[in-house]
Amino acid sequence: METTAIRIALIGDYEPQVTAHQAIPVALGMTAEQLNLDVQFQWLATDHINADTPLKHFDGFWCVPGSPYRDMDGALRAIRFAREQQRPFLGTCGGFQHAVLEFARNVLGWKDAEHGETHPDAARALLTPLTCSLVEATDSIHLVEGSLIAKAYESADIREGYHCRYGVNPLFERELLTQQLRAVGHDAAGDLRAVELNGHPFFIATLFQPERAALKGMQPPLVRALIEACARQKS
Repeated sequence: METTAIRIALIGDYEPQVTAHQAIPVALGMTAEQLNLDVQFQWLATDHINADTPLKHFDGFWCVPGSPYRDMDGALRAIRFAREQQRPFLGTCGGFQHAVLEFARNVLGWKDAEHGETHPDAARALLTPLTCSLVEATDSIHLVEGSLIAKAYESADIREGYHCRYGVNPLFERELLTQQLRAVGHDAAGDLRAVELNGHPFFIATLFQPERAALKGMQPPLVRALIEACARQKS
């Protein structure tokens, strides 16, 4: 048994009434028990993440649903740290949106990239309202075989739940998805639902909310995969 605690930073502004925020501690606790690991987590409010925040103390990062965040820059700072320092990272719902935004700004150099939820009139609104809102919806998703996410689910076809109104703007999708950031999940209509970062040990972002399964007593495969990635890095 690994005796050293695995520390997970939850990037986001905790709200007790948000379903995903209720599910996340349950999902982490369930996973810790199944893997027989000591998993500790800490919520990092986005308006408290700055240059002095000791991010290096965390083994993994999970950017959680609940945007717009109180401080977008705080969230992007933590995501950038996880990406550049090769720390295991999971982004769900709002976490997916901001992982994509951080990549666009800091890797592709799109300094004018914005989130349409907070800057709807931006020339480069990278995240825009979905054609069909996915609030409290469940849908099928096809995963790219051989991807980290498909390995986590041990399947190429899954069903997951959403609480989401924004996704990647189709106008920028082709330029955004380089060899480094790759599409690994699409819904039945062919719309982008999951991405991974090549050259990173574990960097997955999904528009759906896999953590919700924990509230039904089911262990979310992506949460297990995140913790296992952290355990591998610690050992």
